[in-house]
Amino acid sequence: MPHHNPSFFCRCRRSGLAFFVAIVSLFGAEVQAKIVEETMAVSVKVTDRYGKVHSHNMHVLVYYDDARPKPYPVAVIGHGRAIRAEERAGLKLTPYAGNARWLARLGFIVAVPVRIGYAETGGDDIEDTGTCNQKVYPPAYQAGAEQTVQLLAAMRLREYVSQDRGIVLGQSMGGSIAITTAALNPPGIQLTVNFAGGGGGNPDLYPGNPCSSHRLEKMFGSYGKTARIPTLWVYTENDRWMGNRYPKEWFAAFKESGGQGEFLALPANGTDGHGVFTRDPNAWRPQVLEVLKVHGFAK
Repeated sequence: MPHHNPSFFCRCRRSGLAFFVAIVSLFGAEVQAKIVEETMAVSVKVTDRYGKVHSHNMHVLVYYDDARPKPYPVAVIGHGRAIRAEERAGLKLTPYAGNARWLARLGFIVAVPVRIGYAETGGDDIEDTGTCNQKVYPPAYQAGAEQTVQLLAAMRLREYVSQDRGIVLGQSMGGSIAITTAALNPPGIQLTVNFAGGGGGNPDLYPGNPCSSHRLEKMFGSYGKTARIPTLWVYTENDRWMGNRYPKEWFAAFKESGGQGEFLALPANGTDGHGVFTRDPNAWRPQVLEVLKVHGFAK
């Protein structure tokens, strides 16, 4: 705040002073409005591909702007999956904070969970899909989607969270989980957004050629049979994990089976566009904002 000379206030007329105080109060309220950041634990239970039940307290970061109108629509952001176990154990949600705050400023209450098998939540790696040529994808994504649905239910226990307005977003594996969630049609979700979703990618060993892509195509096609929630698929032309051909095939399979969606093809971004969601939000925010407005958000 700039420094003001106290004698200035003495020279003001009463009406002028009242006006000045009103303006200061207005701007003071604006300054005090801030993004609230909290942590919470949500009890979740899922079954893995072998029938084993996993129960954990899922670590969740929550963001909201306390000056925005209530009840807040809810947004869930799903994180990606690292190749190495030590990186999964050390997962940090810091890269997702910028987009979480952006959504909070648009009026959402945003939940960013650490799924089972990662960092603070811990537990077995229930997202292991097997060897490259024998991938079994659906159980891993189903487990992620079930955690998302349970998190949505927990968020809506708060009286200031909308019961019937919300979105689900995700990056990489989290993007695939967003589409899986659409296939479950949880109530009160108007849109799911998939940023660079897929599976089986390794930019070092086989760049742009994810393992068992045909199995992913089959999986996304199966989702299209049940998904009735609109979806948005966001990919770059130089995604070294998923390539630029396969995501279009997965999207086509989803649509041909009855799924609703739009495909947003972004130009090449940096040396590897796979991380555009967190690394370069300006590359996609304008287009995604327009989609949010179409669905009644971010007015």
